[in-house]
Amino acid sequence: MIWLPATLLAALFQAWRTAVQQRVRAELSVNAAGLVRYLYGLPVGLFLLGLYLVWRNPEIPAIPLPFLAFCAAAGFAQVIGTNLLLMAFGYRNYVAGTAFAKTEAIQGALIAFVLLGETLSWLTTCGIAVSVAGVMIVAAGGQRLRLSDMIQPAALCGLGAGLGFTMTSIFVKSASLELATSDKLLAALLALVVVQAWQTFMQGSYVALREKEQLPRVIATWRTSGQVGLLAALGSACWFTGFATAPVALVRAVGQIEVILTLGFSRFYLNEGRKPGEVLGLLLVGVGVALALIGGL
Repeated sequence: MIWLPATLLAALFQAWRTAVQQRVRAELSVNAAGLVRYLYGLPVGLFLLGLYLVWRNPEIPAIPLPFLAFCAAAGFAQVIGTNLLLMAFGYRNYVAGTAFAKTEAIQGALIAFVLLGETLSWLTTCGIAVSVAGVMIVAAGGQRLRLSDMIQPAALCGLGAGLGFTMTSIFVKSASLELATSDKLLAALLALVVVQAWQTFMQGSYVALREKEQLPRVIATWRTSGQVGLLAALGSACWFTGFATAPVALVRAVGQIEVILTLGFSRFYLNEGRKPGEVLGLLLVGVGVALALIGGL
């Protein structure tokens, strides 16, 4: 049952990190704001792995090439998802961008079924549907959601971010299955460090080649950027633990609780205004998460 507390903590860290990253976005480009997540997060990931190795002294499994390939794919998918989420913030506010991205729950259920053969109980499936409906109400801000709203830039970026994060979870799950170890937490931490290293290289190379004027700003904002890296690493460690120990769709479904936490950070950290319909949306998200959890136990 380690996946449940890991998922709840992941949602908390991710909502917190995204709120801090939204502030960094005002000072950095999309790619530079994404880079700080990995550049400052990698030392934290290495520290967590080292701490676990000292604590448990596990036998480190051989690292096969498919593991590295899946980690690289996961890293790339998360980079794309993060960039699209930051772009969504540029079109609308933090809550709306996050809300559209949280359609990853239903995307994850469908893709995990096709690619991994994961199946869910009917109660968990209903829970996902209810929580996604709640997310859409939050995204609509009290207005009737029309088809045209789903093809405006913020929605497309948010939906694309959700797909990126969904594929990240699929690739991380696949990577953990490639390691010859029964220690799922070790597999999650190894995947975390390798993914972060790939991400730092990939996005760092892009920024150095195409936006090198952003590099001094990445260093200059180290206080806030360091917070982003810390929270991102802690959140990813928890997400990866969830993916390694439970069905991807179930982890993503319970992770919808992030929407409720997002509204809290939006109000009290970013001072964004409250919109109609949020209470109903939050209630639906809460009910959906509860149904998904009950169905998955």
